[in-house]
Amino acid sequence: MTLQINIDNGGTLTDICILTDNDVKKTKVLTTPYDLSNCFFEGLKKASGVLYGEPDVQRLLEEVDLIRYSTTQGTNAICERKGPKLGLITSLNNRELSDQLRQHDADLYDALVGVRVSLLDTDSLGVEQAEMEIVKSINALTAAGANRIVVSFADKNFEALENIFRKVVLRKYPRHLLGAVPTLYGSDLSMDADPVRRTWTALINSFLHPAMEQFLFNAENRLRAFNTKNPLLIFRNDGDASRVAKTVAVKTYSSGPRGGMEGMKSFAKRYGMSDVVAIDVGGTTTDIGQCINGNVAEVRRGRVEGISVSFPLSEITSAGAGGSSVFKVVDKKIVIGPDSVGAVPGPAAFGRGGTQATITDASLLSGLFDPKSYFGGGMQLDLDRAATAIAIHIATPLGLEPDDALSAMETAYETKIAQEVLRVTQVSNETVLLAFGGAGPLNACGVAEKAGISRVAVPCMAAVFSAFGIGTCDISHRYSAVLDADQRTQAGVDAALAELSIKAGRDMFAEGFQPGDYDIESRLFVTDAKGKELVHPLDKTSNVRLAFEGAHSAELEVTAIKRLRKDAHQAAQFTPLNAATSSVTRHVLTRDQGRIDVPVYRLADLKAGDYAQGPAILEEDFFTCKVLDGWTFAISDHQDILLNRKA
Repeated sequence: MTLQINIDNGGTLTDICILTDNDVKKTKVLTTPYDLSNCFFEGLKKASGVLYGEPDVQRLLEEVDLIRYSTTQGTNAICERKGPKLGLITSLNNRELSDQLRQHDADLYDALVGVRVSLLDTDSLGVEQAEMEIVKSINALTAAGANRIVVSFADKNFEALENIFRKVVLRKYPRHLLGAVPTLYGSDLSMDADPVRRTWTALINSFLHPAMEQFLFNAENRLRAFNTKNPLLIFRNDGDASRVAKTVAVKTYSSGPRGGMEGMKSFAKRYGMSDVVAIDVGGTTTDIGQCINGNVAEVRRGRVEGISVSFPLSEITSAGAGGSSVFKVVDKKIVIGPDSVGAVPGPAAFGRGGTQATITDASLLSGLFDPKSYFGGGMQLDLDRAATAIAIHIATPLGLEPDDALSAMETAYETKIAQEVLRVTQVSNETVLLAFGGAGPLNACGVAEKAGISRVAVPCMAAVFSAFGIGTCDISHRYSAVLDADQRTQAGVDAALAELSIKAGRDMFAEGFQPGDYDIESRLFVTDAKGKELVHPLDKTSNVRLAFEGAHSAELEVTAIKRLRKDAHQAAQFTPLNAATSSVTRHVLTRDQGRIDVPVYRLADLKAGDYAQGPAILEEDFFTCKVLDGWTFAISDHQDILLNRKA
C-alpha cells in the first residue's frame, strides 16, 4: 500500500491530508508560530492516530512513502511585514535602481530595506582599495540595523562583479566567525537581465529565508531521527516539489495556495466546470485564483504582492482577511486586517489570551458554531470572551446593539473578499465560486452574492483542500541562461544546454534519481524588439536559427522532471434526488429573519443526491457553511457540495 502525507502549514491551522491507495483521510492541528516544527510533528502524531487508531509516529514514519509540505508562512510574512531588516548594496553607476525598486511598492520596500542602501563604485572592484569600501559598506548597513545583506548590481556584467565582491566578503567575513553577515547575491538566484526584477527577487528571498531555513532544517533533522525512507519534499509555488536543501525561500511564497489551485484544476475537471474562481480562506489571508477551461493562469515572471519577480508563479492574489484577522473601527468604519492574531493568541473565543475581535468571534456569537464541537470537539470556545472583544472593539465605537454589530462585521468581511474577487478575476454567468480552507465555506454564499455569482461549490475535503491538492506534484528543478548575441547559434545553444543539463543531473542525483529516472525539457524564450515574447520548445528537430530571427533577447530554460502526477479523477455530478433530513437545529442570527432555529446538516450523514434549502447550516468536523435564505444545496456522488442561489 502506498502511503503519502501532505501537510499544508497556515498561519492559524496546519492541515494534514493522508492518502492511501483507496482512501483519503484528514486532520488538523493549531499552528505553533514560535516553533513550526512543533505543529509539524503534532500533525504527524494526529495523522498516525487517524490511521492506526492510536498515535504511533515511529510506525507512520517507517511506513510512509512521501511527505510533502507546503506553507503560507511566506505569504503571511510579506502580508504582515514580519521578517529581518535588509541592507542593499548596489552600483553607484546605477543609483536610480533604489528609486525604481521603491516605485514598484514603496510600502514593502521601506519595510524590507528603507534607507539601508549603500552605493558602490563597481568600476573600482578588483583593486586593493575596493576591499576597504566593501567593508565600509557592510559595516554601515549592519550599524543601521541590517540583519542580512543583499548585493545586486545593475551593470551588464553583474555576475562577474558580484563574484568579485563575494570573494572579498569570504576573506573579510569568513563564515566560521560570529561576525559573519548573511549575504545573498542577485545572481545566486537568477540570471534575469532585468535588474529591478532580479533585485526584488533577491530581496524577497532574503526576507523569507531565515524563518524557512530554521524550521525546515529542524523538521528534516527530527525526521532523520526516525529513520524515514525518503527526504521531506517542499511543495513550491511553481506546482512541483524538491527536497529542503534544494529549495529557495522565495519559491515557498504562496506554495500553500498553489496547492489549492492544483486541487481546483482537478475539481473543475471532475465536474466539467469551465470557469471556477477559488477563495482559499485561512486564518490570516484569503487567496484568490481562477481556473478557465482547465487551466490556472501562470506567468513566467510572477508577482509577489504585485511586484514582478524572476520566477514563474500562478496568478494568485492574497487579501489580508481571514478567520483570525483583526477587526477594528477607524473613522466610524470597520477595517479588517492585515493584522492577524493567528492561532496564538488566536481569536478571543479561543481563550488563549486574544482580546481582538475577529470573524470567528462574530460567527460564534451569531450561533453558527457549537462551542462544544468546534474543531472536531478538540477545542472549547468561550462565548463571554468573544462577546467582550466585539463589544469593546466594534459595538461600542459604532454605537450598535450586539446583533447589529455582528451583522455589520459579517457584511464588511464578505464585502472585502468580494471586492478582491472582482478586482483580480473575471466573473461571468458561468463562474462557480469554489470555497475552501478552514474558513472558506462559512461565508461563501454571502461573498458570492456580493460578487454577483450564483453558484458555490464546497469540496468535501475543503478543510484541507490545499494539502489535498499537492498530492500529485512532480519533483523538478528549473535552470536558465541568458544567451548573448554570439551564443544564438546551434552550437551556442548546445553548449548552454549541456552546461545546464550537468547542473540538473547533480540536483536530481541529490534527490535520489539517476539519469533515465527523469525527463529533461528545454525551451527557448525569445523576445523581439517590441517586447513580445515567443516560446520555442526544443527537441532534436528544432531549428534554432529560425527561432533567433529578429531576437532582441533570448533565454534558454531547462527543466528536469521526475513525474509523479497521476490523472485518476473520475467524473462526478450534482443531481438532487432526495430531501435531506436533520434532527438537530441551532439558534442562529439570520440575515432576514433575525434569530431563529435552523436545521444543521452533518456532511457525514448526507448521501449522494440529498438536497435542502436555506437558511441552514452545513458542517463537518473542520468547516461550517452558512446556507443563506434563497440558497439551496445538493450533495454530489463524490460527497462534494453545490449551492445554488434561486433566480
